[in-house]
Amino acid sequence: MQTTPVTEPDRGHVPGPSRRGTDLRGAALAWVGTALRMVLGGVALVAGVMKIVDLPGSVRAVRAYELLPDALAVLAGNALPMIEIVVGLLLVTGLFTRWSAVLFGALMLAFSVGVASAWARGLTIDCGCFGGGGQVEADETRYLHVLVRDVALVLGAAWLVWRPRTRLSLDRGLGLDPLTRTGRTDASSRPIASVDRSGRN
Repeated sequence: MQTTPVTEPDRGHVPGPSRRGTDLRGAALAWVGTALRMVLGGVALVAGVMKIVDLPGSVRAVRAYELLPDALAVLAGNALPMIEIVVGLLLVTGLFTRWSAVLFGALMLAFSVGVASAWARGLTIDCGCFGGGGQVEADETRYLHVLVRDVALVLGAAWLVWRPRTRLSLDRGLGLDPLTRTGRTDASSRPIASVDRSGRN
């Protein structure tokens, strides 16, 4: 006998406490991810814009770390602002969220390594994270503050890599949602039984 799938609305099913709790938890985590996306994207956008309006200063900041040959320092100083702006826009709009978060986290890790290296070598520089950069007085360095901030940003990026599904994102609007692409759906839309028309299983 032919069977038809029956969804919850067809049978008048009311989710139990455990399902409601799971749905609420999932919704809350999605909003947490949305907030993180906006914060990280905003940080990247501000950093990129403040550098791009002063590209010589961006190059000077990269040179101050004394980690790259001059030609590469010039290239990095000019390219970094555009990379940050692109990553920031992707995160704010929620497009390719997981990969944007990976790139953002990689940038933060690179900055952290550079700052830690400068601190260990006794350099007295401004990190140049939001423009500026270059040599400063020893009492003007803020290495520990910068490292703590960057570690917090890396953890935020790691969250989005782990849970890239967020609200208000282009990923969802364009069908790029990670769960949708893998064929997974919300619990509220799953069929719960397959019954024949006579009501028997």
